[in-house]
Amino acid sequence: MFICSLLAAATAHAGNGPEFDAKHLSQDVKVLASDEFEGRGPNTAGENKTVAFLIEQFKAAGLQPAGDLLKGQKNVRSWTQDVPLGRFEIKGPVKLQLHDAKGNQELKQGDDMAVRAAMNGSKKVDFRNAPLVFVGYGVNAPERKWDDFKGFDLRGKLAVVLINDPDFETGTGDFGGKAMTYYGRWTYKYEEMARRGALGTIIVHETAPASYGWATVKNSNTNVMYDIVRKQPALAHASMEAWIQRDLAVDLFKRGGQDFEALKKQAQTRNFKPVQLQGVTLTASYAVDAQTIVSKNVAGRVVGSAHPEQTVMYSAHWDHLGVGLPDAKGDKIYNGAVDNATGIAALLELARAYGKAPAPQRSVLFLAVTAEEKGLLGSEYYAAYPLYPLAETVGAINMDALSPYGPARNFTISGSAKLDLLDQLIAKAKQYDMVYAPDPKPEAGHFFRSDHFPLAKRGVPAISFGSGDDWIDGGLAAGHKSEEDYVVNNYHQPSDEWKAEWPFTGMARDLGLLYGLGRDLAESKDWPNWAQDAEFRIIRDASASKRR
Repeated sequence: MFICSLLAAATAHAGNGPEFDAKHLSQDVKVLASDEFEGRGPNTAGENKTVAFLIEQFKAAGLQPAGDLLKGQKNVRSWTQDVPLGRFEIKGPVKLQLHDAKGNQELKQGDDMAVRAAMNGSKKVDFRNAPLVFVGYGVNAPERKWDDFKGFDLRGKLAVVLINDPDFETGTGDFGGKAMTYYGRWTYKYEEMARRGALGTIIVHETAPASYGWATVKNSNTNVMYDIVRKQPALAHASMEAWIQRDLAVDLFKRGGQDFEALKKQAQTRNFKPVQLQGVTLTASYAVDAQTIVSKNVAGRVVGSAHPEQTVMYSAHWDHLGVGLPDAKGDKIYNGAVDNATGIAALLELARAYGKAPAPQRSVLFLAVTAEEKGLLGSEYYAAYPLYPLAETVGAINMDALSPYGPARNFTISGSAKLDLLDQLIAKAKQYDMVYAPDPKPEAGHFFRSDHFPLAKRGVPAISFGSGDDWIDGGLAAGHKSEEDYVVNNYHQPSDEWKAEWPFTGMARDLGLLYGLGRDLAESKDWPNWAQDAEFRIIRDASASKRR
């Protein structure tokens, strides 16, 4: 591992590009991840401090405000974009009780199950003896001739569902093998059960297919929930949305006369049919405080000298989990140093570099989005109500949870998407003696878990950059060990805190690469696109007439 003294001298650049200072990166992460910022939860004092800090830094970098148009002033913008969100919080105790022929069992919120605050408009969730129905992976995919439901009526029932895709364990099949499709994401499963009128959805947690442990599930689902404001929220959210510990689920199946592993194997085939757990029911009662709040995306830009209407975007999410359940040491502040103070620090350093350089031909937007941890809500809102037209957005480069350690020989992106933007990044990386390494865990569904996705699904060429794992100092062994340690011990936990020994030299080097890609796009007249067989190509091509 590099030592702290390297910070003072660490800069990175290639050719005639700008230098990026590891000291700046470290300092920005230290500030954003300090206890003073209270975990950067949306709609908290931590948000106010974060937004103020970002505006101050964007101003100092020489950017122009790029947010909402100010009322009554033509072409005059603020530094922020208002993002109206539903805010949902469980108030008081969560009472959960299982029933079977042998009696009742009290379940503990956070330990046995992780129950989310209802986001369907209910002020109170209160039901008794709801039947439990196993629906396999909960997938309805007509294009794959796959239907886990077979006409089963879920109204008034709790759907118990597996995480990830039917192909995860076998590695082969109709869902792309190990690589997760959107059907494997928990967001899809909650939405699909709500569409079918289920009383609730209970996802069985297993570490490998989820790609994270129970601590992450607990910390991410038992605190305040947010959603975009919906006209009919019940169509997207059932009354109960929850996760359950695997061992408890196995026991439930046994009580209901079923074998968990045997049913899971059945669920990996087209012939699977829903199975009700006989004699096993759940009773639940908890109050929900539902409000509408307004959070903020923060936006600054360099205005293009020749084509200001055309936009190259850099993005990162400023939020984390705020203040939540205490860990074993009693720490309740989820500081979010790696996730995602590192991404914001990178965004600020890029803004400073562009602010010092001559303006490129196209405009460059720097967007710090809110509520990523609540379901990519800030980026979803921007994509639905863009400050600058998506048809004229050249491409989007997102940065999420970058490595604070030394440089690697490679880099990656979230997911396995095929697009010109990646080809250009691979070519640019050769100047830095770096190679592309495909997403090492496509089964984790990272493509659907970062803020580029709301733009991608609307056709904008978009990637989320990831730090490499083949470290110059230590190779793959060191890179893999660091990643595993972070996921197990720090991801979405209070221990994700700034460390003085982090050198940030790798990130400083990588920013030269990302600057070079963005600058090339901003000086070009070309419009990168998705591969011909990419699912987002047809959406992008539909707006081709607006790019001339």
